[in-house]
This record gives sequence, structure tokens and C-alpha cells, in this order.
Amino acid sequence: MAGMTALPLQEFIASLDNSCLPRILQVCSGVYFQGSIYEISGSEVCFSTGDLIKVTGIELLSVCCEDISNNEKFELPINHKGLFKVVPEAMPYSTVEEMMSLRPVGLESCLPFTFTNHSTMTFDNFTLGAERVLTVLSIQQIEGEEDKVRCHVQGQQEASAEVCIPLSSRGVFYECENEECFTVQEIMSSPCLRSRKFRFINTTKCDKPLVLSPIYQVHAIMTLRKNVLKFPSSLEVDVVDVTDQCTDVNFVTPLSLTEVFSQPNESFPAVVEILEGPWSCSLFKCNWLPELKKGEHLIFHRKGTSPMILISSLKSRKAQQYFLVSQQYGGRFRKRPRELNSVYELYVASIQEPGLRVSVSRNCEEVEEEGLPGLSVGDLLEVVGCKVVTLPCGSSEGQKQTVEALFCYRVQEQDDEDDDEEEQVKQEDQREEIYLPLYMQGHFVEVLTDNKKYRLNDLSKQFKLPLDVKVVSRDTTLETDPLVGFPSLRIEVAMLEPTIQASFLHKPDHCFEIPTQWLSVSVCFTKDPLPWSTEQAPTCRLDTVTEVTDKFLYEYRKKGDSDAAPPPRPPKQNLSSSKSQKKPSRPSKKDKHEPRSDKRVPTKELGNLNLDSKRRPPAPPPPAFSHNQPPPVVPRKQSVSEATIGKAHPNTYVQLETTMKKVSLTDVAADVESDHDYELVDETLAAMMKNAQENILFY
Repeated sequence: MAGMTALPLQEFIASLDNSCLPRILQVCSGVYFQGSIYEISGSEVCFSTGDLIKVTGIELLSVCCEDISNNEKFELPINHKGLFKVVPEAMPYSTVEEMMSLRPVGLESCLPFTFTNHSTMTFDNFTLGAERVLTVLSIQQIEGEEDKVRCHVQGQQEASAEVCIPLSSRGVFYECENEECFTVQEIMSSPCLRSRKFRFINTTKCDKPLVLSPIYQVHAIMTLRKNVLKFPSSLEVDVVDVTDQCTDVNFVTPLSLTEVFSQPNESFPAVVEILEGPWSCSLFKCNWLPELKKGEHLIFHRKGTSPMILISSLKSRKAQQYFLVSQQYGGRFRKRPRELNSVYELYVASIQEPGLRVSVSRNCEEVEEEGLPGLSVGDLLEVVGCKVVTLPCGSSEGQKQTVEALFCYRVQEQDDEDDDEEEQVKQEDQREEIYLPLYMQGHFVEVLTDNKKYRLNDLSKQFKLPLDVKVVSRDTTLETDPLVGFPSLRIEVAMLEPTIQASFLHKPDHCFEIPTQWLSVSVCFTKDPLPWSTEQAPTCRLDTVTEVTDKFLYEYRKKGDSDAAPPPRPPKQNLSSSKSQKKPSRPSKKDKHEPRSDKRVPTKELGNLNLDSKRRPPAPPPPAFSHNQPPPVVPRKQSVSEATIGKAHPNTYVQLETTMKKVSLTDVAADVESDHDYELVDETLAAMMKNAQENILFY
């Protein structure tokens, strides 16, 4: 910047027009809004010393009006409707041409124009006296002659005349105030008028001379800035024009992978530099992802839309794995029987594959009230279709419910020794119709007869997904095939993904596909040459299997709009019928007069209570006696010495008096010969409470 003249940004931008763009400017002084604030309302407000700015366009935004008497400034919009008059210059003009050069370009629309001559002029044998007022009417342009202005001269006693004055005529000329008015747009569109002073016609706003300066919205780009910058030309920074010195400067534009995908095909192959690595690595678990670091160079070979398959391993003791597999995968698959864990899953599978046959893998108990049939391990079911059935709900016919159920045939397996005709007759006789409600839980395994080998693209075309498969022959183009070794894999979904085929500079022939919608990487195109000649492009080996995480599957399903209906709920149970079935039968009158065999004596249970016992002992079995025999005699209570065995230890802090009156539990005897059939429980408890009250007095 040595030897260059720095100009204020507003002055420099005002001297430009769109025909001389683009221009490269360098900030040489002035930092606006120091700190972390770089943008306000979409407009750039901060530049540092040394920044390079490439101006690509300017747009008139507003007008800055400055009062020259006190340097006060205010802005007016470009569509301001007010009118302005030109303030005459106080300095005289020495020639007519100098005075006329400050007029607008469209002179004919701004005429007449009035000025005064303070000196005597003589031309074409005509002498024009001093202090005469002249009004310019038009400009005469005759080929081969000097241009002249045709002026009207007001003489004495209202005499007037017209005179043609050459533009080169010298004298002392002063401009007179004219009645012509201009709008803001007219003033800004004329470079001559922008250098003049104006005042409002309506003097109530401001009657002082004003200088009008344009404020432009500047469109520019900077290195490592993605978007086009927009900032006003009124920023208080000084700049210099370094366009000629920066012809080899490359303004780097960061691009996302989605923006790279939108580039034309002619842009590939190319070498790119990573400006910012992946923001998050939680979606992929591949080996090339850790190498995508800032400053690393990649080769983008081509772009395209790749058909891909999302495959998952089945749940087991190991963690479940997920893979994004290209349909160019060269391995072979064989179908595996699906495991279905509910009747609803069986119903969905039967829609995808009519005539589905499954084998029951877990027993199911029959619940007649809910319409659940009994199933045994090994039962062979042939799915027919879905029907609406009525549940049996006891004897109340008004509360019957209808549910959707899967209509199936329970098929019995035939022996190989039977004849063909006998097998057909037996099969028709042994086909049992059953209905499985869709809300029923069950465990089924698909019965397969297909033992063919398929390619991945054939599976996605011939069968509906999801589909359980197993790799029976690996992809020989891969160093290690991660899909080999799994007992079963599930093809979840097929998708079309925009991808970029890329490789590293040290391994240009080892390519991998980057899904542009699932990886956030910022790159820029470089001018580095490709590591091969244009005539000898390498034969690329593509990694067709990319391991992803379960979050990838979650995000993919979250993006898709699934219209699948949820599984049905089981019907509400009939409480009245269930209560009536669970309610025990009422006793007969004969049973009421029978003696109660399960009578208990609470005094014996209280005597057996102890702190060491943790479980209640089981109830004793009912005694066996005939109806004609009298009820059994209540056993005698155990002695005090026997009752104290196993009880809690006595309180050693308080000693009871030995003379305390004790009531033995054995003194209470059951009155067997009494006529009444109730127990003497209340008297025994009363005696125990009295004993406790007497003992408490000693504490």
C-alpha cells in the first residue's frame, strides 16, 4: 500500500459505477465495532485493517444531507418526494464554458438558466455592457464552428434582444438563483449536480445550504466467507484500490456438501480442501470419517444419486449394528425365515406376501372370553386374510364386541407313507379354521421353501421390505466384508441418496461415497492438479458398505412421513361378566347349618407370636369328620414354660415384682358342653387386657 492514496469508503464508492466493477479494496485504517459483533440486521459492520474486499456491485440506498454551516447530517430515502433548488455559487466563473459545465447533462430540460455579466464583452461586432442579466435559452451546435449559447438580454425601457455568446468567451460571470427544482433521484443521477449545494423549497424544513452525498449498499465478497457481504458505504473506514496488485488473489468460498452437489458436472474431478471437519460423528462409524480433518485434501471424482439399502443385524447378545449398503454390493444373499412376535406383525407380513405360512414357536393359552385361541409349539398356520369377528362375552348378548382378527388355517403335517389321494382328503379334513385377534401376542417363524441366492438389487426388486437375509458369499472387491458372519440380517428400507464419490490423495483409487445430506463438512475447490494424468485415470475401487449408528436409522425414520397405522388395542373387558365368573358360588341352606370346621382360637395364635418368626405359618388343613359327629374339642393351651420358649427376651432394665399376680392362659377352658355355637373369645381377651393393665402399673 506504499505510495497509494487512501480515501474514505463513502467517497471511493461514490466515484464508482457498475461498469468498472469488480474492484479489490484493502482496508488501511479504521475498525468498526471492535469485538465479536460482525453483522447487524444482515449488514456487515466490522472490518479490520488489512482485510481484502472484492466489490462486485453497488446499489443506491439513501442520501446523506450535510448542513455545511454546522456539519450536522441526516439521511433521506431515495424515494423522498421533496424538491430542492440549486444554491448559486459565491465564486465567479471566468468563462461561459466553465459555468455551463456544472449544469446537468440533460441541459435542455433544465433551461432557461440565468446568470449575470460583471464585465463588458465584445464579439461579432457586438458589445455587451456590464451588469446585464442573461438567460440561456439553448445551445447552438454548428458543424465546423464553435458551440454557442443563445441568450436573451433584457435592456432598458423593457427592450430585449437575443445574442449568441461563444462558450470560450471570458469575463466575470455570476450565477443567479433559478426557479428550477430537482428531486433526490435527479440530483443523484447527475455527477454535475452532486457537486452543487441545494436547499429545500420548503424552508420550514431547513433553509440552510446542504451538500447531498449518496449512500450505497455495497455487495462484496471476502475470503473464507460463504455469503455475499452487504454493507453501507457510510462505514467510517479508509480504503485503497489494490485491484492491479491482487490479480492472483483467490477469494476462497466455503461450500457445504449440498452446495458442492449442486455444482455442474464439469467441476469434477477436482481437488478440494476441508475448511471445517464434521460437526458431529454420531451418524457414521466408518474408517474414513476420522480422516476428514481441517486442512486435509480430498479428490471429488463425481457426484450422483446412488440407490442404497439400510441393513441391520438382529438383536442378540452383541450390540445391534447398522449398515448403509450400495446396490453395487457384489455379495450374494439367501432369504431367512422371519421371526414375528405378534399377530399384528403376522398380519403386516401376510399383506406383503400372500399365502404366508408360519410355525408357532411358543405356546399360547386359550382365553375364551377374549377370543384368544390356544396354540402349541409346532402348529403350522396358513394365513388367509383379516376378518371382523364377535367376541363371546358371557350370557349378556347386549355387550358383545367385534374385533379384527386374522383368519388362518391350522394345517396338520402329513406322513410320507400316505397315498396322494388320501393325503388330499386328509388335508381337507384336518384344516382347522382359527381366528387370531390382531392384538394377540404370539411368536411365529416363517416357513420358507426358497433356497435361491440373490443379489442385493434383485432382493429389493422382487420382495417387499423388511426382509430377513443371510450373506452366503462375500463381496470379493472388499478387503474385509463386514456383512459376513452375521447369522441373520434385516433389510430395513431402500433409499435414493445424493452422494459424492471421493478419495484421499495418498489413495486416489480407493473411493468411498459420502451422503451429502447426512454429513456437515465445509470444503473449498482448489487449483491443485490431480495426482494422475488426464489420459491415465485410475480404476477406482468403491467401498460399498458404510457402517452407521442407530441414530442414523432414527433420523431417517423421523424425516420420512409414515402413514402406517399403529397396532390395534385389545377390547375392553366386560367387568360384570368377569366378576360373575370369578365370583364363588353362594352356599346352600344345608351348608349354613353345618358346623364351621375352620374355627380358630385367637388365644393360641397370640401365644405363638414371637419376634424371631418372619413368616406367618400356613393355615392348618381342615379336619376330616362326618356330619353326625359333634365338633372337635378345642385343645388345651400350652403351659407358661412352653409358651415362653421362642419368645422375645425380657426387658433387663425393668424388673417386675415376683409377687405380681399372674394369670395363666391355661386357666381359661373352652365350654364344650354349651348349647350356643359362638366362641368365648371376648372373655379371654378381656382377661388378657386386665393382666396387661396390672403389669403396666409397675413401669
